[in-house]
Amino acid sequence: MPRKSDKIAIDHYFLDRRVKLIPCKREMVHYWYQKGVSIRAIAKMFAVDKRLIQFELFPERKEKNLSDRQDRGGTTIYYDKEKHRETMKEHRNYKNKLFKNEII
Repeated sequence: MPRKSDKIAIDHYFLDRRVKLIPCKREMVHYWYQKGVSIRAIAKMFAVDKRLIQFELFPERKEKNLSDRQDRGGTTIYYDKEKHRETMKEHRNYKNKLFKNEII
């Protein structure tokens, strides 16, 4: 039976776990890179992967990566049905907890 929280979107990026870098942190990535801080140090500072920082600083690398991945078969080669099922279950439980606590 569907829960009421399943129909509600998580509108705020502080609550949405899928967001790795919030907009103010994205600005800070560019700021620190202009100051001469290395990509590795910035990634460590924000606790994310170096590749994410590269994609933020150089969008053409992200576009190339997406086109290369599409040539290899898209996202289907990375899709694991069982892992996705467990992840969605965890996400729905998290949304339900937020809904019950009247946060969303």
